[in-house]
Amino acid sequence: MAIIQWYPGHMAKALRQAKENLKTVDIVLELVDARLPESSRNPELKSILENKPAIIVLTKMDLADPKQTKKWLNYYETSGQPAVAVNSTNGSLKVIEKKINTVLADKLAKRAEKGIQSKKISVMCIGIPNVGKSTLLNHMVKKNVASVGDKPGVTKKQQWLKAGKNLQLLDTPGILWPKFEDPLVGQKLALTGAIKDQLFHDDDIALYAIEFFKENGAPYLQKRYSLTENEMSTSDVDTLLAITKKAGFRDDYERGAQRLIQDIRNQKLGRYTLDTVPQTIASDSKKADPNE
Repeated sequence: MAIIQWYPGHMAKALRQAKENLKTVDIVLELVDARLPESSRNPELKSILENKPAIIVLTKMDLADPKQTKKWLNYYETSGQPAVAVNSTNGSLKVIEKKINTVLADKLAKRAEKGIQSKKISVMCIGIPNVGKSTLLNHMVKKNVASVGDKPGVTKKQQWLKAGKNLQLLDTPGILWPKFEDPLVGQKLALTGAIKDQLFHDDDIALYAIEFFKENGAPYLQKRYSLTENEMSTSDVDTLLAITKKAGFRDDYERGAQRLIQDIRNQKLGRYTLDTVPQTIASDSKKADPNE
């Protein structure tokens, strides 16, 4: 399994700045990709959040398996971690505002008792690159104030934004961590575009994707590339070669790998979730509904 390594200096700087700014905010929105909720959580952020109130926001829920999103929401809530799921462009402000008011209910009540009615709620928005943070923030503030792109590392600096009547949002650059202890995490992040394409080998990620879709989305994989039963049941390498030939690339499996990765990112193989909820929690998933 290939090991992906990187860590640009600006991310280390952004982490230091985030730690300093924690003192000035009421609550943190930790944005994660609904297709890989745990793999897209930066373990270094957990260590600096300490006792600061935080809500996990599962972005891009429209790209993820809705059943798995429901299970992940239940997993977090059952673990005592407030969480919501949004698609970044439809009603996300109301969903997030409601959750913030619930989590900060005691604090807001104390403010009201002191006669502080118009106090703004300061919110830090933080997450890894390409998690949909800028798209979500633009929707929440109803302006194109945050740079948006389909590649990681678009947001380079921190800025304050106003959303709704009472929210002040601190936008921060995407922050990855220095080393993936589990190489599989790196492969998942690479497949969804959280890591720059130049930092990994396309065929390694394509082979991981084929293995995943054979187990979790075989009909989509087979239909997209007109694969025979034999081509589906053969080795992942041979399946990649079959995809390459049917895409018209002959023996250029690198191009075939690139095509597969882009097709997955462009939703040509349907909605999917790469992370699996721990089995002890997965069986009880009726409490949290991502559409509520």
